[in-house]
Amino acid sequence: MDGPELACKAAAGRSEQVTYSTIVVTDKAPVRTITLNRPERRNAMTPEMQVELIAALEDAAQSGCRVLVLAGAGEAFCSGLDLSVLQSMRNTTAVEYRVDAERIARLFLALYELPLPAIAAVHGAAIAGGAGLAAICDFTLATPEAKFGFTETRIGFVPAVVSAFLALQIGDKRSRDLLLTGRIIDAEEALRLGLINEVAPPGELMRSVDALTQMLTANSPQSLSTTKRLMAAQHRAWLDAALVEAIEASVQARETEDFREGLAAFLEKRKPVWAK
Repeated sequence: MDGPELACKAAAGRSEQVTYSTIVVTDKAPVRTITLNRPERRNAMTPEMQVELIAALEDAAQSGCRVLVLAGAGEAFCSGLDLSVLQSMRNTTAVEYRVDAERIARLFLALYELPLPAIAAVHGAAIAGGAGLAAICDFTLATPEAKFGFTETRIGFVPAVVSAFLALQIGDKRSRDLLLTGRIIDAEEALRLGLINEVAPPGELMRSVDALTQMLTANSPQSLSTTKRLMAAQHRAWLDAALVEAIEASVQARETEDFREGLAAFLEKRKPVWAK
């Protein structure tokens, strides 16, 4: 463990180093970075990655670090669910569907309620769950070539859990646009819609992230934490109810004919034929 890592850990009275398989956690005090680390799969999500992200976010909340940066290794931020996960859904039970939905809800909620500012540094694709991770952060900075999309409806899925968080972030009308069309948008449009905060100049993404972290770490850490807690509390009752509905909708959607056809069409690389 290098010096900066030890500094953040020591602030929480701990010195152990946690090893993950799908993410990398590094500290450069007072900033912690969580990097999605499946570059060969464009950082596509798996249940293991989701569990590790939850653990890493819970650890960050207790770490003594002041700012969290969420990034992706390789050519993309996060391309959505991994193909192996989609293939396994052909034989998934309703109980397993519910576990999946509850896990993603827990992940998004952990990120949304993190008691320190979170910055998403997005390059390449941020699709479906990856777009959710990027949007839920307090700040989302992107490269000019970044792409965003909530593409679930294009393949018979329902963007259930993410819909609650997206509505809070960019409003109902804009959320309906992105969720119902499933269209892919570029960084400039994402900025206009309020999905992201800044399009960094070419090659300057991490420089822009560093400038923002310096601004945040100059502020009172207790004030930042209290402000985040207050803002989350203002929406918590609504969000709790919305997530219950979202989890149920996700489970029910995966039992439909459109879900089965959309999944099959995606895996077979053909256009879906929807039921009348």
